[in-house]
Amino acid sequence: MNALLCIALALVVGLLSTRLMKLVNLPNVTGFLVAGIVFGPYVLGKFMGWSLSDENSLNSSMMNILSNIALGFIAFSIGSSFKLSALRQVGKSVLVITVFEALGGAIFVIGALFLAKLFIPQIPIEIILTLGAIACATAPAATLMVVKQYKARGPVVSTLLPVVAFDDAVALIAFSILFSISKAMAKGDAPNVMDLLVWPLLSVVGSILLGSLLGFLVSLSCHLFKSRSNRIIMCIAAIFICVGVSIIDFKTLIGIDLSFSGLLSCMMIGALIVNLRKDSDRIFERMEMITPTIFMLFFVISGASLNITIFADRNALIVLSIALIYLIFRAAGKWTGAFTSAKMVKADKNVQKYLGFALIPQAGVAIGLASTASTTLVHEGQLMVDSLGNLTTTGEQLVTFGGMILAIILASTIIYEISGPIITKIALTKAGEIQKEN
Repeated sequence: MNALLCIALALVVGLLSTRLMKLVNLPNVTGFLVAGIVFGPYVLGKFMGWSLSDENSLNSSMMNILSNIALGFIAFSIGSSFKLSALRQVGKSVLVITVFEALGGAIFVIGALFLAKLFIPQIPIEIILTLGAIACATAPAATLMVVKQYKARGPVVSTLLPVVAFDDAVALIAFSILFSISKAMAKGDAPNVMDLLVWPLLSVVGSILLGSLLGFLVSLSCHLFKSRSNRIIMCIAAIFICVGVSIIDFKTLIGIDLSFSGLLSCMMIGALIVNLRKDSDRIFERMEMITPTIFMLFFVISGASLNITIFADRNALIVLSIALIYLIFRAAGKWTGAFTSAKMVKADKNVQKYLGFALIPQAGVAIGLASTASTTLVHEGQLMVDSLGNLTTTGEQLVTFGGMILAIILASTIIYEISGPIITKIALTKAGEIQKEN
């Protein structure tokens, strides 16, 4: 089955899964992931010729491109939340809570995994740092679904909505720094200040500048191109430029180990447009007409990428242990960070007690970051071959690390997306923000 048939199948099973999720009151993203796993190359897909390695099918290179494009659109949408007038309106307290709850998840996960490493030495440090960055992210879609479905109102909801919009930005920045460090360590590069600090910081700054420049140019070009269709084309072109630049191997090209984060760049494009254009709402509304297809395809293929055999091989115990620790301590870190910061800024008592529980869901950005980490490590690992064309030890490690990261996050996401909305509903009910009649 060629790549186009694989993509068509992904769209069809993704669409059908939304009907099933509606019956069981679960987010669509859960259905996309489950459909991808069931119909993917490791379950039913193997009988239909779905492959991630065959060059005539949906190979890892195409997967990498699709993942980066989808994540670019997600980051672009996140950027639309950074309107300065809205930031001034929510005040500093929300920003303080956002930073604390996001970093709380990261610190708890990293700390718990390093502690576990004392008993299970096989847990790779590279995976610990990468998962720590991904732990910052929250899924706004699942949270918003509960709020809208039950018409929740109150101080917890008023604080929750801006927090879930902003903490993904913290995750993008943390990921850009920590994954750069993890990648250097995984490749066996000698640790030095340049690799561990200077280049990651330059990557963040360069990505922000690139996205700001493109966002400014798109906003300026709107004076020349008036139709909505042309403006959408400009936005898509800008996103593609950021994604394209982010996958350039500058070390091979010019000998400098510099990289750009398509996530941060695309986020800045959205942020510049929403602040420079008074009619930005129309632009983002039009963009939202094309993004559902991209997101569905991304989540289904992400589910299909889950190599379930990893839970039965020699790394199964390590993967399951890391996943369990990640599940428990990310939730604990989110709640602790939210509680501590809410108390610091003297927020409402209900905000202090219940906000952290509503931050448990995790999906889009987390899967995107895991997919980026996985495909990057697998791709770079496959390039490391000896004179006989076999993967080197380092190459095998990179491929293994990539598979482990994606497996852990996808398995965690399915559990989070099932339990998260339920916990959010319970928390908002106890806070008195969901009325009995709703």
